[in-house]
Amino acid sequence: MSKRRIVYEGKAKILYEGPEPGTLIQYFKDDTTAFDAQKKAVLDGKGVLNNRISEFIMTQLSAIGIPTHFIRRLNMREQLIRKVEIIPLEVVVRNIAAGSLSTRLGMPEGQQLPRPLVEFYYKSDALHDPMVSEEHIAAFGWATPQEYDDIIALALRVNDFMSGLFAGAGIRLVDFKIEFGRYFETDHDMPRILLADEISPDSCRLWDNKTGEKLDKDRFRRDLGGVTEAYAEVARRLGIIRESGDTDNVVSFTGGSK
Repeated sequence: MSKRRIVYEGKAKILYEGPEPGTLIQYFKDDTTAFDAQKKAVLDGKGVLNNRISEFIMTQLSAIGIPTHFIRRLNMREQLIRKVEIIPLEVVVRNIAAGSLSTRLGMPEGQQLPRPLVEFYYKSDALHDPMVSEEHIAAFGWATPQEYDDIIALALRVNDFMSGLFAGAGIRLVDFKIEFGRYFETDHDMPRILLADEISPDSCRLWDNKTGEKLDKDRFRRDLGGVTEAYAEVARRLGIIRESGDTDNVVSFTGGSK
């Protein structure tokens, strides 16, 4: 079997050349990092959980008309996705004060925000992903004014849907990070903006609605332990894995691998 060509490798995922033109294979690793990769660990099964959770959410978003790069899950760790030109911006939507927002504005963690806030961060590991404004985005051409408006509208739609989805599972959606890309169907068509990357407990802050227990990557950042168990609890509440309580055995996932 020929070795697959790696197109890109990040902290938590690897992108391989896809089987068809315009496609990639996205592989979810167990590697976990925080604080610009100063803190690292390998958490067995985390990649499998993120693959399944992201598949579930992307599929749900597609069903309500939000365009995504997701095509289908290939197996327990891999997805087939559309190849996009990633816009170099991380888009953060916040519903509740936490993380850097609490630090910057001196707001107590857990304070409900008056409305959802959409923030932009320039994707640069070397610069530690600095926060940027609409003026920066326009001046440096990272996105056109129309793309900026489309991203804002899509981000808020994603937030509306996911807030309800998680609320139904007894979870508060505190905030989340998403990315977008330009999809060129042909060389002559104008690109479409697609939701890209992943949506998982790696990229969301998720709190138990009753206890406030953290069910996301903050468990790793803050040395709370039980990271994969928390991710599995999210998957269980969303109906992705069985009610077996076996958070260690990833083959207990409904549907198994494809």
